[in-house]
Amino acid sequence: MRYPRAIQKLIELFTLLPAVGQKTAERYVFYLFKQDPEKLQEFAQAIAELKEKTVVCQNCLAIAETNPCSICADGKRNRSMICVVADTRDQLVIEATAQYHGLYHILGGVLNTIEGIKPEQLNIKQLLARIKKGGIKEIILALNPDLEGETTSLYLAKLLKPFKIKLTRLAKGLPMGADLEYADEITLTNALKYRSEI
Repeated sequence: MRYPRAIQKLIELFTLLPAVGQKTAERYVFYLFKQDPEKLQEFAQAIAELKEKTVVCQNCLAIAETNPCSICADGKRNRSMICVVADTRDQLVIEATAQYHGLYHILGGVLNTIEGIKPEQLNIKQLLARIKKGGIKEIILALNPDLEGETTSLYLAKLLKPFKIKLTRLAKGLPMGADLEYADEITLTNALKYRSEI
């Protein structure tokens, strides 16, 4: 016996999410089925507004409510430093430490040969354009200390060396294989404070 079409369709859509298999998707759908219509409407509205009420910052490429984002628009930020991160989640984790006061650049991912993510699929051209405008004295590579993050850092280091600007990376206080998103603020604070030149 198959589920009714509406349920089956929602299960199929949930399985498109990362790390959500068939059984987990079924649990999600039946949980939602038991909710009040008002809660379901609120949930549907939040999904509908996901793209409507967010934009990509023209400067740093972060997902934000305004363009430019609040960080890029803040005149008190140190405009001679750019912290390069894989995505907006990593940017927000670093911001939560209140230790970094420069600008950011969102790569939009990291190099990954298994998933077929190549340099041209990342926001590397935009980073180079920002550097070519001048005024940048330091680039901090704040990528996850895993194979993909290390590969991306090495690629960027080689690409940025000719610009003769200070190139640093987060200190090795972060364990290999860790995600910035799950690192605690103290570890990130120390990683920023004791970053090393590449």
